[in-house]
Amino acid sequence: QVHLVETGGGLVQAGGSLRLSCAASGRTVSTYTMAWFRQAPGKEREFVAVISRSGGRIYYAGSVKGRFTISRDNAKNTENTVYLQMDSLKPEDTAVYHCAATRTGWSSVDLYDYWGQGTQVTVSS
Repeated sequence: QVHLVETGGGLVQAGGSLRLSCAASGRTVSTYTMAWFRQAPGKEREFVAVISRSGGRIYYAGSVKGRFTISRDNAKNTENTVYLQMDSLKPEDTAVYHCAATRTGWSSVDLYDYWGQGTQVTVSS
């Protein structure tokens, strides 16, 4: 069992920055691949970025590559923190951002087993 809690969302002007955090806890949390997804009103949930268990492998959606940075702090085996640094934000980045964990997937939303409740990011023009 993995418990995920996101923080750091808010309202920002276009061109600004936000840093999201995902507190992940559980006995085996360090064995999970972690990712960020987002869902805008009326749209399906979409992949944003993913990071492997060790942090050595990372992949971004084309729409955020070069602007967003995912990282991971595995200081404790049972408590990990995953970050999403978001720079040069655009109005189209407005969405609820969710943290997720998987042992078998990568960028496919269907293969993620655990999800956080989400944090709202709103980018004004």
